[in-house]
Amino acid sequence: MTEDRGLWKKICDGDITTFNNFYREQAPRLHAFLRQVTGSPQAADDIVQETFTEFWMRPGRYNPDAGTLRAWLFGISRNRAAEWWRKRDSARPEPDDPVFPCQVEMASLLEDALSKLPRQQRLLLWLREVEGQSYQELATILEIPVGTVRSRLFAAREGLRRVWHGGPSRQEVPDEVR
Repeated sequence: MTEDRGLWKKICDGDITTFNNFYREQAPRLHAFLRQVTGSPQAADDIVQETFTEFWMRPGRYNPDAGTLRAWLFGISRNRAAEWWRKRDSARPEPDDPVFPCQVEMASLLEDALSKLPRQQRLLLWLREVEGQSYQELATILEIPVGTVRSRLFAAREGLRRVWHGGPSRQEVPDEVR
């Protein structure tokens, strides 16, 4: 964390070399993450650039006491990816846009798996994974302690994993099998 604070201070002071080194180190990781989130290498490229541009233009938005610089950048990019999805979902497909059956089938399978979870687990997963709410925000929204948020999210993810894979969760697999 001390290393992040020093790095951040240099970037706040306009040290382009420090920023470029940080970019070269983090951009590939961020791009890989965003490629998974969006499914589009072009969208991932755009979001990486927007994220680092925002950081360069307004480095003071990062609070070193709130977490790591890398986590903060991933949070910004996750929010930008969510915006990308909202814009994409609101746009009507053009008649010549291909609809891939595998995408429709995957979305249907995921929706079916989520529907098999209890309502509270679906809500919690939606707020965290789709809306990007932090644990603290979830605690405020649901009026429960942060520790309870963590344990309920774990249970929801395990439930989804069980439904998705149709087998026992990792927690239920005996140690000698692992």
